Amino acid sequence: MTKRAAVLLPSQLRHLLRVTETTSRHPERDVLILWLGFSCGLRVTETARLTVADVLLPSGRLKAEISLRAEITKGCRQRLACLAHPKLVAALERYIEWRKAKRFACTFNDRQYRGLNPASRLILTWKGGPYALDLKRTTNTAGEPVEYWAADSLQAYIKGLYRAAGLHLASSHSGRRTFASRLLAVGESLETVQALLGHADLDHVMPYLEVNEDTLREMFEVVV
Repeated sequence: MTKRAAVLLPSQLRHLLRVTETTSRHPERDVLILWLGFSCGLRVTETARLTVADVLLPSGRLKAEISLRAEITKGCRQRLACLAHPKLVAALERYIEWRKAKRFACTFNDRQYRGLNPASRLILTWKGGPYALDLKRTTNTAGEPVEYWAADSLQAYIKGLYRAAGLHLASSHSGRRTFASRLLAVGESLETVQALLGHADLDHVMPYLEVNEDTLREMFEVVV
């Protein structure tokens, strides 16, 4: 049986964020990376391929939702991710100011996109460049060979954030699984979860929802 990434309880998520805030060399970026998984259900490679223009309007205001372009999603299916959680919004605002202070991929026009290059990747390395993408090959359910991009370096980095917090059963996919399980816990339909995760059919959703009822109940006893 394939080992599933751990679903985090609110107490574990708060612990992860506290540890990241106090031990990371770049907490402004790393906290945002975590929130994009937990509150939007983004895959690691989707996070790595987001651009500034995906989250900011030309005026500099944050968009209410991200339109995840088909070319950056695993299944090449466009979907929406809402920028609704107040802590995600706060993390985005903080990170943008941090990037401006670092002068990472900035322009000379502060009146558009807050002075950031709209085509640049949103999440940048400590050197100010994009995370590397690796071309990989696999076989789809029809037995056909397919190619896809994977952000292995960012995936390993996120795994390190979990390890630093002592969450050894968690992985870079835990944010996405926790996002799906939280939706289930508040009564959202499988079809809604399917749409927000960007899966083609419900069979692909079920592995995200294999969480016992006690865990689901505990997840919403305390608001994150």
